[in-house]
Amino acid sequence: MEDNKKIRKELLEAVNNLSDEQLNAHPEEGRWSIIQVLNHLYLMERMITKGIADKLKSGESIPAEDKPIEYTLNREVKVSAPPFVIPSEAFQTLDEVKNKLSESRQAFIQVVDSANEKDLEQKSFPHPLFKELSLKQWIPFVGLHEKRHLLQIEELKSKL
Repeated sequence: MEDNKKIRKELLEAVNNLSDEQLNAHPEEGRWSIIQVLNHLYLMERMITKGIADKLKSGESIPAEDKPIEYTLNREVKVSAPPFVIPSEAFQTLDEVKNKLSESRQAFIQVVDSANEKDLEQKSFPHPLFKELSLKQWIPFVGLHEKRHLLQIEELKSKL
């Protein structure tokens, strides 16, 4: 969880000096704006938190082998976001999205902190690319996913 905290700090530092207009701009046709990337991260963290919480409540255990989740950082492999984590086109301010990210992170930490290690290891739910992923691996995946998008944000910033 410490890595996740560090990556989130880097992510927010990367966008802090940008105006809301810059954050909502589309420097490349057909790509998300920076604010949409941030909103996507919020939607993902909420979805992952709900998935972990639901599996922790369920009696079923589906153990999953460890997957090479560090491949998440390979941006040459393009992955289409599932429809439920595609951000809207609506104009949003950085403060609005920061509040959402803070809210989703608090919920994520609360669910993870309430879980016992055995459940995190013995329960899983599917990832679009890695298939069954243990709850334990979903935790660092959140940070790796944010780091992947931090790289995207840096690319978008260079084109503003």
